[in-house]
Amino acid sequence: MAGIGIQLNKIFDKHTVTASLYGIGFSFVYTIAPMLVVIACLLGMYEVLGFDTVGYLDRETFSSSVLYIFIFSLLTSSPFNSVLSKFQTDRIYEQRYEDIRPCIYVGIITNLTFSSIIAIPFYLYEIFVGHVAIYYVFTTYMGFLGLTLTFATMVYNSILKQYKKISMYFIYSMTLTFFLSLVFRFLLKFSITYSMLLALTIGFLLIGSLELSNVLRYFPVNSRRYKDVLHYYRTYWKLIASNFLYTLGLFIHNFVFWAQPWHLVVRDTYVCNQPYDMASCLAMFTSISASVLFISRVEMHFHERYKDYTEMVIGGKLDSIEKAKKRMFRGLSSQLFSLAHLQFIVSVVIYLLAIVILPIVGFSGMIMEIYPQLAVGYFISYLMYSELLFLYYFDDLTGAVINGVIFASVSLVGSIIASQMSAIWYGVGFTVASFFAFTFSYFRLRWIEKNMDRHIFCRGTVLKQVNGDMPEPDVYNAYKRKTKNIKAK
Repeated sequence: MAGIGIQLNKIFDKHTVTASLYGIGFSFVYTIAPMLVVIACLLGMYEVLGFDTVGYLDRETFSSSVLYIFIFSLLTSSPFNSVLSKFQTDRIYEQRYEDIRPCIYVGIITNLTFSSIIAIPFYLYEIFVGHVAIYYVFTTYMGFLGLTLTFATMVYNSILKQYKKISMYFIYSMTLTFFLSLVFRFLLKFSITYSMLLALTIGFLLIGSLELSNVLRYFPVNSRRYKDVLHYYRTYWKLIASNFLYTLGLFIHNFVFWAQPWHLVVRDTYVCNQPYDMASCLAMFTSISASVLFISRVEMHFHERYKDYTEMVIGGKLDSIEKAKKRMFRGLSSQLFSLAHLQFIVSVVIYLLAIVILPIVGFSGMIMEIYPQLAVGYFISYLMYSELLFLYYFDDLTGAVINGVIFASVSLVGSIIASQMSAIWYGVGFTVASFFAFTFSYFRLRWIEKNMDRHIFCRGTVLKQVNGDMPEPDVYNAYKRKTKNIKAK
C-alpha cells in the first residue's frame, strides 16, 4: 500500500487536473481492477455462452460453487497472509533476502493445507449427498485452491510493488479464461456451466502460477530456515486472529441469513440466501471506492509523516520528536475525516444512481429493501478498516484483535436479532457492528496518541533474553570478601 501511496504522491504533486485524473485512475487500476476483470469475464461468459438458457438446478449449482470459492478462499487465506506479509517486510528491511523463499514455500503450503482441510470434507459431502459428478466437484476444488493460491502469492507481489504486473496477470488470465470457455463449449461440446467452471479454474491457477514465478524470480537464494516462518506464526498470533476476525465479520452476517427458513439449498449441499447475498454484493460495490480514496488521500500523506516521526525517534531531539508526533496524528485525524466526507458524497451519488438504475435492469423486491441498510454498513466498515490499518502501523495487535472480536461478534448477534425484523432492517446488525468497531478503533488510536512515548521507548529490554540456567543471585560474598564472576546473559 505504501508503494502506491509514494507513487501517487509524485503524481498529485504536479497539482494539475490531468495529474489528478491520472492519479485517480492509477489508484483505481491497481487496487480494485483485478476484481472487476474477473466480474467482467463472468458476465462475458454468461452472455456469449447463453447462461440464461441453462436449467435452474445447473445454473444455481454453478452460481453457488463460484460464490463458495470466493468467500471461503478469502476466509482461509486471510489468517496467514498478514503474518507472511510482516515476515517478508522484516526480512527485506534486514536485507536477509535469502529468507524470503522459505517464507513463500511455508506460506503456500500452510494456505493450501488449511484450505484443503476445510474444503475436502465439504466436497466429499457434495459427491455422496448432493450426488454431483466427481469431475465437476474436483474442478470446483481445484478452482478453490487456485484462487487461494492467487490470494497467497498476491501478498508477496504487493510488497514488491508489482501492482501493474498483478493487474496484467488478471487481464491476461481472464482473457484466456473467456476464450477457453468458448473452446470447451463450441469445440469440445462441454456443458455451458462446466465450460465456464473449467475455464475459470484454469484462469485462477494461471494467475497464481504467474504471481508465484514472478516473486521467486526476485529471490533466487534459499536459506532453508523454515522454522523462522513458523516462529512468526506463534509470535504474531494476534495478527492472525485480527485479520481472520475482520474477514469473518465481512461474511458472518451472510451466514446468519443462510440459516433462515427462507434460504435456498442447492443439491442438499450449498446453502445461500439470494436476496440478501445480492444486496450485500451491491452494497459492497457502492462503497468500494473507499479503497481508492484511502490510498490516494490518506495513506500517501500519512506514510510520509510516519516516516518523519520514526527518523526523529532514531536520531532527533526530544522537541523534534514531539513535533513530528503531533504532526503525524494531526494528519491521521484530518485524513480520516476527509476520507469520511468524500466517501459519503461518493456513496450517496452511487446509491441514488443504484435505486434508479437497478430496478430497470431487474433488481427489485426484497433485494432493494435490504440494500439501503447494508450500503450504510459497508460505508462504515471501509472507514473502520482504514483505522485497523493504522493500528497495524503502530503495532497495536491487541487493539486490532479487540476490533476484530467486536466486529465479528456484534455482526453475528446483531444479524440474528435483525433476521426477526422486517426486510428493510435485515442489514442493521452489520451496520451496528461496523459502527461499534469503527468507534473502538478511533478511540484506540487516540489512546495510542496519548501513550505513544511509552509504546515506543518502554517496550524493549536492556539484556538479551535467553533460555538457560539461572545465574547465582549474589554478586558479592561478604564471607569470602570477593566479587563472584557472574556474567550477565
